[in-house]
Amino acid sequence: MTKWLGIAALGLGIVAAGIYWSSATDTTPEGTARDWSAIEALREDQMRKLMFHPVANEVSQASFLDEDDADMTLADLQGKHVVLNFWATWCAPCRKEMPSLASLQAQRGGDKFRVVTVASGRNPVAAIDRFFNEEGIEGLPKYRDPDMTLSREMGVVGLPITVILSPEGTEIARLRGDAFWDTPSALAIVDALLEDG
Repeated sequence: MTKWLGIAALGLGIVAAGIYWSSATDTTPEGTARDWSAIEALREDQMRKLMFHPVANEVSQASFLDEDDADMTLADLQGKHVVLNFWATWCAPCRKEMPSLASLQAQRGGDKFRVVTVASGRNPVAAIDRFFNEEGIEGLPKYRDPDMTLSREMGVVGLPITVILSPEGTEIARLRGDAFWDTPSALAIVDALLEDG
């Protein structure tokens, strides 16, 4: 009897492993894992922290606030590649990083690409305005996630965190910490994504 229980447990373990492997490799819209090696080869300096996911991750559909205090979700951003940056007014690395995000938007923003910034946590509108004015930030939205529901569901631990969303609205890459997003390496990565579709 013990022998059969051991065999049954082993069989269940194999089935569970198979289910995990299947879900870990076959959940992209195309149903297969993605090879990002050509784009990953473009990473230099701080962009080496940008990690592409072999399998695209579903994103939270929690609402956050646009500049008119209306609810929106990440589904509203579908249709183009999005560099989505979570930041806060009190975050020193965010202050260093934000001008390069504005520069990236100015250089590559358009029908196929957009940089989106979401202030995570308690960031009064006046403080966000002051931050943007002090750093000369133009062309980026002042979206807010005051209760941090979106941030939590997106696994944002520490700031800044930047994720890249596909036009289908899935997360394909993530960078923890700050980086300069207007370097030749960063621009080459964005260009490669846009050429790839």
